[in-house]
Amino acid sequence: MKTHRFILEPYKGKTTRHNCPSCKKKGCFSRYIDTDKNIEFPDHVGRCNRENNCGYHFTPKQYFEQNPEKAELIRDFSPIHQTVPQQKPMPVSFIDESIVNRSLTRYDQNKLCQFLTSVLGIQKSLKLMNQYKVGTANYWPGATIFWQTDSSDKVRTGKIMLYDPSNGRRIKQPHNHISWVHSMIGGNEFNLKQCFFGEHLLNQKKTLPVAIVESEKSALIASCYLPEFCWIASGGKHGCFRDENLNVLEGRKIVLFPDLGAFDQWSLKSNHMQELGYEVEIFDYLERNASAQQRREGYDIADFLIQIQPEEVNLQMMINKNPMLKKLIDHFDLALEKDTKTVSEDQMYSQKRKGIRL
Repeated sequence: MKTHRFILEPYKGKTTRHNCPSCKKKGCFSRYIDTDKNIEFPDHVGRCNRENNCGYHFTPKQYFEQNPEKAELIRDFSPIHQTVPQQKPMPVSFIDESIVNRSLTRYDQNKLCQFLTSVLGIQKSLKLMNQYKVGTANYWPGATIFWQTDSSDKVRTGKIMLYDPSNGRRIKQPHNHISWVHSMIGGNEFNLKQCFFGEHLLNQKKTLPVAIVESEKSALIASCYLPEFCWIASGGKHGCFRDENLNVLEGRKIVLFPDLGAFDQWSLKSNHMQELGYEVEIFDYLERNASAQQRREGYDIADFLIQIQPEEVNLQMMINKNPMLKKLIDHFDLALEKDTKTVSEDQMYSQKRKGIRL
C-alpha cells in the first residue's frame, strides 16, 4: 500500500472539520496536511464533503502550481517512500510566441488595466501593458497575464491573476485567483525555470539602476512614477533570488524595495547578493515610516506612489515626500531624463483579435 505525503486531515472531532470557503457551510470542509510536517497549506486548500451541492476541491497540486517557490521545497508530489530515478537535466521550456501575442489585446476588459487607467490614465496604462508585455486571459473574465519574458526575449511562463478594478487588489475569495499558463498548456514535459518579470527591459535600459519589487503590478506602477529606475518584479516574497536568476543583474546597481513585513527576509537576500559581489541597496523608508494600518495591509512602494496624482508627479515632489529617494539618487547618480515614447490608444484598441482564451 502506498502512503501519500499530502492527505486530507483525518477526522479527530469537530476541530478537524471547518467552514467551506466556497459554500460557507459549517463543519463540512477537510483541509490537506503534509504528513512530513514541512509544508503548512493555507486554509482554502482542501475539499468540501458536499460533493453534489458544492463540489469545492482545491488540491495541493493546484497550490504548488500557483506557488512554484513552495514546490521547490519538495522533491515531487509522489508517495514519500517512492524512489525517483535520476534524470538528465532538461532544457528550459518556453511559451510559444503566438500564444503570447494573442493575449496582448482586449485591455478594455482587463480588470487590472481598468484600475491602472483610473489611477494613471488610459495612455500611460496602455504603454505599461505594451512595454511589460502584459496580456489578457479568459481563464477568469478580465484576468491579467504577467508574461515572464527573459533577457533573451523568450517567455518562460505566464502568471494569471484576477484583480478588483475598483482598488487594484487581488481577488482572494473564495480562493486566491492565481494560475499559470505553463501548467495549462505545457503538460508534464514542461521544464519551468522562472525569471524576473520585466527582465527583458534590462537590455533596453542598460544605463539605469535596477529596482526590484515583489509584485508585478507594483513594477508597472512604480515604473510610471520613477522611470529613473528599471523596475522588475521577483514575483513573490522569495521569488527569483536564486544565484542563477541573479546573473542577469551582473554589473548593475540594484535597489531592493521590499513590501512591508518582508524587510527582514529581503535584508538577508541583500546581504547574500553583496557576498556574491553585487552592488545592492535596500530601501528602508517604508519600514521606518509606515503606519500600523499600512503594515496590516502589507503596503509596498506602489501603494505609496499612487497616493500622488500622476499629473503632479516629479522627482522633487517625490524627494520631498520621501527623503530616502534623494539618498538613493545621490548614491547612484541617477539620470533624470524620462522616456517620452508613448503608445497610441487608437493603435492598441484597433486590434481585432479575440486574444488567448486560457
